[in-house]
Amino acid sequence: MIPEINYWTVILATLSSMVVGSVWYAPKVFGTRWAKLANVSMVGTGKDAVVPIAVTVLVSFVTAWVLAGAATIAWHFYEGSYFASALVTAILLWAGFTAARLITHDAFEGRPSGLTVMNIAHELVTIVVMAIIIGVWPPAGTV
Repeated sequence: MIPEINYWTVILATLSSMVVGSVWYAPKVFGTRWAKLANVSMVGTGKDAVVPIAVTVLVSFVTAWVLAGAATIAWHFYEGSYFASALVTAILLWAGFTAARLITHDAFEGRPSGLTVMNIAHELVTIVVMAIIIGVWPPAGTV
């Protein structure tokens, strides 16, 4: 059984991750520092970014869809505010899965702690923005 999901918010949340990433990794924000810490070249053509952007859109859609479903399940379980359910669910999922797993992998790969902090902070902002979008427009029949 799939919980009620507002697919318009899933699409908006997917697009929001692209906006957050574009701002976060812009050279004048964190992009230059990230590239240095990650040992990634910022020089390339638009063609070089096609596959990574396509992958990002796909996984962002999956993330938004899972978050929307989990928020609805949490709302049904706890009742109360759908917005609060979406936000709390997002933060808990981020802490338990995204942040915890990134920290583990980065520790074993010997990545700089500054890179780890930058990446998990980016993921937190991304998931919170998604949760706000999903929480503001709950699926029909839930609230």
